[in-house]
Amino acid sequence: MFEQEDEGTRIGLWVVIGVLFFVLVGVVGGVVLRHVHGKAAPAVTAVAADAAPAGQGQDEVALLDEPLAGDLVVTMFFEVAQAELPADASAAIATCVTAMADAPGRRLVISGFHDATGDPAFNAELAKQRAIAVRLALIAAGADPARVQLRKPESTLGDGTNDEARRVEARLVD
Repeated sequence: MFEQEDEGTRIGLWVVIGVLFFVLVGVVGGVVLRHVHGKAAPAVTAVAADAAPAGQGQDEVALLDEPLAGDLVVTMFFEVAQAELPADASAAIATCVTAMADAPGRRLVISGFHDATGDPAFNAELAKQRAIAVRLALIAAGADPARVQLRKPESTLGDGTNDEARRVEARLVD
């Protein structure tokens, strides 16, 4: 009778050890993957809607996590898989700079969009790079960097075409 209890205890102990082993392997594997993934991509931080980005380096881009709102100033359409500004971007950039000068109490929020085809992670990164290109062009044209903010990329779902989905919108918000 005592041998049966010892055998049951021994099996239970091995089950517990096995579960602990797999949990430990999962945690260590997750930390390693997070570390490897963190080295491959630039740091991205989400900030509250009322926070202003301060002193952003080239490797760090603050993305607002707020609803799409405000007055649409311009929309720029991009080529497939390209983040370079379109040929007609200079007129749109000038329009944004003028709109910001006319509304000194407002900020310009840049939103990158992408279609739902292909790899979602690649598309989101491409939409972010397009928005960054627009932001850099605005700053180069004289816009106040503290008033030009980026919003998280968004996939366009609905009845629009994929060409219309590959866009960046600039909106004046309070």
